[in-house]
Amino acid sequence: MMHDDKDNLENEAPEEIQTQAAQKAPMDNAAEAELEGVPDHLMSDDNGDDEIAKLTDQLATAKQEILYAQAETQNVRRRLEKDAQDARAYAATGFARDILSVSDNLSRALEAIPDEIKDEEKWKGLITGIEATGRELESVFGKHGIKRIAAMGLPLDPNQHQAMVEIPSADEEPGTVVQEMQSGYMIKDRLLRPAFVGVAKKPD
Repeated sequence: MMHDDKDNLENEAPEEIQTQAAQKAPMDNAAEAELEGVPDHLMSDDNGDDEIAKLTDQLATAKQEILYAQAETQNVRRRLEKDAQDARAYAATGFARDILSVSDNLSRALEAIPDEIKDEEKWKGLITGIEATGRELESVFGKHGIKRIAAMGLPLDPNQHQAMVEIPSADEEPGTVVQEMQSGYMIKDRLLRPAFVGVAKKPD
């Protein structure tokens, strides 16, 4: 009887082992199936670190590019604002240059009046009116940032003066403005019209 029990145990043991092995096999197969979908370069710790470092570099590069784009956008905005300010400030440049001709003609009219006529009572009203018109023009120029360029007695400045003739002079240093043929003007910080001048030179 004991011999039969021993045989039964020997027969039953392999079945239990086989059952346990069969239960473990599907789990091992599932794990292998999951690992099959993972790229080989991620299976290694070193390769994973390299991938993280690469992504970090790409993120830093993207942030830097965004900063550059923001800075460029701000520069463009500032340039547009400056252009708009300049357009408003110098919008009257062409008109002001044309009005200078009116001022020139008034000045020539006053200079052409003989001294004896200026003293006559009947002409004083006309002369006074012309002089008042000239002063009013100068006042309007000042309100719009238009100012006359100083010239007489100053060294020639190519940025503001245009030399038309050289005049021999023993009293003035060569290159000094000794004659002003036409007044020059600035509009704010820009040249509206250069002054036409004569400059001194050493006598022959």
